[in-house]
Amino acid sequence: MGTPVEAATIVAFLEGPAVDAYGTVYFSDLRANRIMTLTADGELGVFREDAGRANGNVFDRQGRLVTCEGAEHGPRGRRRVTRTDIATGEVEVLAESYEGRRLNSPNDVTVDTQGRLYFTDPRYDADRSDLEMDTEGVYRIDTDGTVTRIIGQPDVERPNGLAVTPDDRVLYVIDSNHHMDGNRMVWAFALDADGNAVDRTPVYDFAPGRGGDGMELDVAGNLYVCAGILTQRLSTETTQNPPGVYVITPSGELLERIPIPTDVITNCCFGGSDKRTLYVTAGHMLYRTRVNVPGYHVHPD
Repeated sequence: MGTPVEAATIVAFLEGPAVDAYGTVYFSDLRANRIMTLTADGELGVFREDAGRANGNVFDRQGRLVTCEGAEHGPRGRRRVTRTDIATGEVEVLAESYEGRRLNSPNDVTVDTQGRLYFTDPRYDADRSDLEMDTEGVYRIDTDGTVTRIIGQPDVERPNGLAVTPDDRVLYVIDSNHHMDGNRMVWAFALDADGNAVDRTPVYDFAPGRGGDGMELDVAGNLYVCAGILTQRLSTETTQNPPGVYVITPSGELLERIPIPTDVITNCCFGGSDKRTLYVTAGHMLYRTRVNVPGYHVHPD
C-alpha cells in the first residue's frame, strides 16, 4: 500500500461571476490571478492578467465592471475596489483605504438602484501581519465617491457575500467565520434612505457546517447562497451542509438545494436572455443550470 494521495498545489480557484448585457460571464481565477470570460456562444477567454487577486465582480448601472481586488491565494493582491470601462479598458480606483488605513482584502460587491456600491472587506488568509485595520467590515461607495463603513464588529464577524434588495431597503450579508463558534449566519440589515444599516435580523444559520460564500437574489426575493463542503478542511467546521446553492426565502425558509458536486463552491450569478441561467463558480469549474424564477439585476441606464 502506498501513502495517501494529497493535492500538491491548486492551479485554479474560481470566484466572482458577473454577466454583462451581452450574456458574457466574467469570473475571477484567484489562483492564476486573472479575470476570465465565457461568451454566450461558449468561447473562453482572458479579460485581464495580473488582476490584483480579483475576487467578487458586479456590473454597475452604466455597464462598467466593478471588481474587488483582494489579498489572498498568492502575492500581488492590490487590496482595492476598481471600476473598468469595458469599451475603453480604463481602470478607476474607487476605494483602497478607509480613514487613512489600507483595506484588508475586498471580497464581494453589489450595486443598488441608485448606483451605490456595497462591498465586504474581510481577511481570510492566515497571515494578518500586514493588516492596518482591526475591523472586518461592510462599506458603501456613494455615487460621488465617498466611502463609508456601514457595518463592523460585533454586528458581523467576517463578512463575505452580499446582495441588496430591489427596493434598496435591505442588505443581506453572509457572515462566514470558520473559527470555533464563529458565525455562519446570513444577516438582513435594514437600510435607511441614505444606505446606512439601521437594524439587523438573522435569516439563516449554516453552523456548524461550512457557511455561505457568495449569493444572489431572484425577482421573488429569494436568496441563492453558495455554501457547504464535501471534505472537512478544519476541525471547526463539519460536512453537515453538502456543497450547493441554497435557495432561501427572506424569512429564512430553505426551499431547495441545487447540488454542486465540487469543493469549494464560491459564488453565483444569473444570466441568459431570460435571467434563468444560474452560473456557479466552484473550485476549478464554472457550472451552469436552469432555474424556474429569473434572477434579479440592476438594469443599466
